[in-house]
Amino acid sequence: MQCPFCKEQNEDKVIDSRATEGGAVIRRRRQCLKCNKRFTTYERVEELVRLSVIKKDGTRAPFDRTKIAASIQRASYKRPTPADVLQRVVDEVEEEIFRTFDREVQSRLIGALVAARLRKVDKVAYLRFASIYQEFQEVGDFIAEAQAVIDQSRREAPGQQELFNER
Repeated sequence: MQCPFCKEQNEDKVIDSRATEGGAVIRRRRQCLKCNKRFTTYERVEELVRLSVIKKDGTRAPFDRTKIAASIQRASYKRPTPADVLQRVVDEVEEEIFRTFDREVQSRLIGALVAARLRKVDKVAYLRFASIYQEFQEVGDFIAEAQAVIDQSRREAPGQQELFNER
């Protein structure tokens, strides 16, 4: 392992290891033996079976969770939503995709999964995401979706689970 501070190779010791993200990732705290600074590394199992995403134009690209994270970050820009909540959304979407699909998944389905979770987490971030994902053409489209979010918020009782999915 290369120290990010002094760039020494293989001159570190592991101080602490623990499983994170439901056991899918191992987090290790390391200390460089040269400069004595500490840093964190993460180990993730590489997927042997690559999942392809079918884009709107029909082309295929390998699944990349960083694209989901980037889109959620853009939608949540300057919003008070904690980073760990947004990371949990990415983890949940990725887990559902790999649980549901074997080889290929359409990008619109990924967008629907992200939108559904963002709607529960942050309604403004959801509207930002939906404006791109649903390709709003006019201001009226945005207003109609915002009104649907407001109407749903009025129907929801705090702490109560959703009985039927409307969308």
